[in-house]
Amino acid sequence: MIYVIATLHVRAEKLPQLLDAARTVIAATRAEDGCVTYDLHQSITEPNEVVFVERWTSREALGKHFETPHMATWRAAGADCILARKVEIITPENVERR
Repeated sequence: MIYVIATLHVRAEKLPQLLDAARTVIAATRAEDGCVTYDLHQSITEPNEVVFVERWTSREALGKHFETPHMATWRAAGADCILARKVEIITPENVERR
């Protein structure tokens, strides 16, 4: 099992735009082979911080996810919304930080 924790700090005025784009990418991603769970959470103490929590069956499935058209659309939609991001990919052997 592969876990991904992606923390995004979002421009306050762009948060509604980002959440709308997230709904689309979440729906498409959940239909992908290898996706076990794909959820977005908003912090109650830092409302401009959102966290994707993902589980994948394999690193290969995760790699294919990064190459999908809906991820390209998501990246374009979020480009002017996101101030900072931290992505952690957690495998049984390692924690990879991007």
